[in-house]
Amino acid sequence: MKFWDSFLTWLKIKKKEANILIVGLDNSGKSTVVQYFQSGGKRTEVTVPTIGFKVEKFQNAGLTLTAFDMSGQSKYRSLWERYYSDCHGVIFVIDSSDTMRMAVASNELLLMIQHPEMVKNRSTTTTGVPILILANKSDLQVAIPIGQIRAELGLDEINTHPIHLEASNALTGVGLHAGLEWLSDQIIKLNF
Repeated sequence: MKFWDSFLTWLKIKKKEANILIVGLDNSGKSTVVQYFQSGGKRTEVTVPTIGFKVEKFQNAGLTLTAFDMSGQSKYRSLWERYYSDCHGVIFVIDSSDTMRMAVASNELLLMIQHPEMVKNRSTTTTGVPILILANKSDLQVAIPIGQIRAELGLDEINTHPIHLEASNALTGVGLHAGLEWLSDQIIKLNF
């Protein structure tokens, strides 16, 4: 069946589809990231915090992405793991100006990376699910420098997942396209 799916995709009869999770602490900018991609870069004035999760679709690099925008409030974070088994990639959004909760974001990232569903055999590789980390609000004067974020999240010690850290601003789109291109390439390389 895998051969047949690959053959149809190669003939462009079957479209490449992937599920991505968009996670991170509350108020990090997850919904704003989704709105940016879904609207084609048009700015939305009002962003309502996500309760539970929302599902949105958008296109990138020949992929149809189904994005599960998960709430980052502490009482909803346990829902994230219910979607790990079917995800092809993760966008982990952090608020790079929130110095007080960087340790909490680091802990949530570590819990996610260590979950068995995130490192299971994917296609023909044993690589874990690719993770794009968006250091959102990086344009603010109080934002933590990207090198310090890399160190605080311990990204250099993680070797079980392809990981990319990108400075971003979800309101203007800075860093979003480059990050999504990286994630799309990883998803295609590992799954199709």
